[in-house]
Amino acid sequence: MAFDAYGELKPSGVPAWYRRPSDSFTRTCPFSPAAKNEDYLATNLYPLAKHQDAAIGRFQTAYVGYVAEEEYRLQGSSGGMVTWVATELLRQGLIDGVAHVIATKEPQKEGRYFRYRISRTVAQVQEGAKSRYYPIELSEILQTIREVPGRYAVVGVPCFIKAVQLLRNEDPLFRERIRFTLGLFCGHMKSARFVESFAWQMKVPVHQIEQVEFRHKDPNRPANWYNAQLTLRDGSTINRDWWHLKDGDWGAGFYMNSACNFCDDVVAETADISFGDAWVEPYSSDGKGTNVVVVRSTVVEELVENAIQEGRLQLETVDQKFVEQTQAAGFRQRREGLAYRLTWPRKGVQPCKRVKPDAETVAKHRKTIYRMRSFISAGSHRVFSFARLLQKPELYFKWARMVAAVYHGLAYHQGKFSEMRKRFGELKG
Repeated sequence: MAFDAYGELKPSGVPAWYRRPSDSFTRTCPFSPAAKNEDYLATNLYPLAKHQDAAIGRFQTAYVGYVAEEEYRLQGSSGGMVTWVATELLRQGLIDGVAHVIATKEPQKEGRYFRYRISRTVAQVQEGAKSRYYPIELSEILQTIREVPGRYAVVGVPCFIKAVQLLRNEDPLFRERIRFTLGLFCGHMKSARFVESFAWQMKVPVHQIEQVEFRHKDPNRPANWYNAQLTLRDGSTINRDWWHLKDGDWGAGFYMNSACNFCDDVVAETADISFGDAWVEPYSSDGKGTNVVVVRSTVVEELVENAIQEGRLQLETVDQKFVEQTQAAGFRQRREGLAYRLTWPRKGVQPCKRVKPDAETVAKHRKTIYRMRSFISAGSHRVFSFARLLQKPELYFKWARMVAAVYHGLAYHQGKFSEMRKRFGELKG
């Protein structure tokens, strides 16, 4: 896997490799039309699940809350649940290692800021806390799992967990060694250019960046006030709220991978347990962070319930409607928006999704938003690449300000021009 001109990871090989058909790859690629879908996988993985829901799939129990034990909550972007479950699996001897994403030690030398690693101690797992909106891939750790016997847990976004489950179906070795999957709710994947855009807008040289924190936590501010922090080689830091970044509106879809436009899984439906942010009040205003959690594995459910009884986790049970409400925007994009996008003419591989193509029931206003989001996703790659080639950031800034302002007016103010003009002015600084 290698970065392409847009800062996205793509397969890299000789031309003959690209032309060689592969039945195994067809069955294991999570976006392949011939691969088993999330419903099929979840039915076989969790046949005795207590609940089944069209939005969040099969599950045992759903919760909202946070880790009360130690510093997990403060160390994570949200309520600390992902790191806590991973370390608890290690502590209880249920696994020998956790495959998760960590920050690279020497990003300028390695050519990337984050990568997967297998951690085998609690301290190592805790290094993977926080959100990583950056392209990563599984090849290195899957090779390690193949070569080194043991019991592993894998943490990943929905398409990564689905890929792991498809691989476990295909290869008995992975079925035996990968014992647990921990899923992350997902809006979309960003390209590596997102970090470069941070640097441009904060006026720091990209080659001086040593660490990237996409969601710097401040307990005194609402959790949904995202703040980006860059740490430079000299140890200094610089911060900027996402609201003041020209491409900081997550919903607009800047740098979105094109595959994300054809995903219908928001909550990692094939994972033993999955985690998201509780984006509803009063939780979204709590700067300490709050998780919404969906448990599907009976083993993990017992682990979580025992910790609740011991006072180590502060969790309350919720229903599927609450979970869906916390991710309402994601479900609109991945269900209604996907249904509409499936009606657009396209060349090449034709997606086969659980959502049926539909251009009739989607409101005209929503269609305009989905069209604009798609335009921004594709355009941001091209315009940034052109500005990067010429080393003229202002070219990208002007374009991003304009499209972000238009999107803001369409998405939040029914297309009012006055609101677009106001937002355009706010993004000038």
